[in-house]
Amino acid sequence: MRNIDLKKEKQKIINFIKTYFKNADFSKGIIGLSGGVDSSLVTYLTVEALEKENVIGVLMPYKTSMDDSFDDGKLVAEKLGIKYYVREITPMVDAYYDTYEPDADRLRKGNMKARARMCTIYDLAAKEHALVLGTSNKTELYLGYITQFGDGACALEPLGCFYKSEIWKLANIMGVPENIIKKTPTADLWEGQTDERELGFSYKDADEILYALYEEKASIEELLSQGFTEEQIQHIISIVNRNRFKQSVPPNPETHTI
Repeated sequence: MRNIDLKKEKQKIINFIKTYFKNADFSKGIIGLSGGVDSSLVTYLTVEALEKENVIGVLMPYKTSMDDSFDDGKLVAEKLGIKYYVREITPMVDAYYDTYEPDADRLRKGNMKARARMCTIYDLAAKEHALVLGTSNKTELYLGYITQFGDGACALEPLGCFYKSEIWKLANIMGVPENIIKKTPTADLWEGQTDERELGFSYKDADEILYALYEEKASIEELLSQGFTEEQIQHIISIVNRNRFKQSVPPNPETHTI
């Protein structure tokens, strides 16, 4: 895995946020607070870049959300002293499925929850005249482990150049509460869901393989020599390839590539 100076990278992200907002002529940023390490870290960085009075959090629980998701999101908002909204998405999600698609599976419902949160945060962004900051990391973006036009919708992606393994370290440097850093990663889209169980591998293994394959241009043989299995490698490659459509803006006839 790569070795980078995270303290220097921290300042680079803060400068990036400052510059982006200045060039866009916005002073306020708004962030969906899930209670996870990624959204918490983005909030900490944005407060340092824009000052707390210019940062807004949004907590968007669903009826099956874990209690600690809400509690930890609120903890971050109150610890940093930022304004925050609570908007439960249960009524809007359930109204659609109860009325039209009562037999929908949990994946469809999970994607709807992510998009309901996107609609909510963009509405509040319009109210506050704020830019939406994304909370996805490089691992998730490579794997397409985002909902298109859900949590993948944002004006800027401050953590998009950092692997999940690096997010945990940077969160520690920034002073994100330890219980948030150590909690099991989950999108909290259905009861009992965890990222690593759904993906079928650990973030640590994913980071090592993704970095070797796509940044160091290592061969599969080199990865096998590092102790990874053919099954692990091919599984990750297949997920990346399957979700490439999420990695760029929608194509038009002049820009179409695959």
